[in-house]
Amino acid sequence: MQTNLEIKKYLEENGITQAFISRKTGIEPSKLSLALNGERKLTFDEYSVICGVLGVNTDKFLKPRLPNEKGE
Repeated sequence: MQTNLEIKKYLEENGITQAFISRKTGIEPSKLSLALNGERKLTFDEYSVICGVLGVNTDKFLKPRLPNEKGE
């Protein structure tokens, strides 16, 4: 599963709204929505601040991939 979908699933499972994340991180709601729906990539800065707001380590949503896999 892609990182953005892992974050979206975590938010849904924990009753956390995208609006809350947007307010706490300063990421525009439209940019956050696009990112969590796979229509744009999160920057590392955005990803790290989201993890900070959620109180999780930055490796929480990352899955290792093989060198020949496409980064999506």
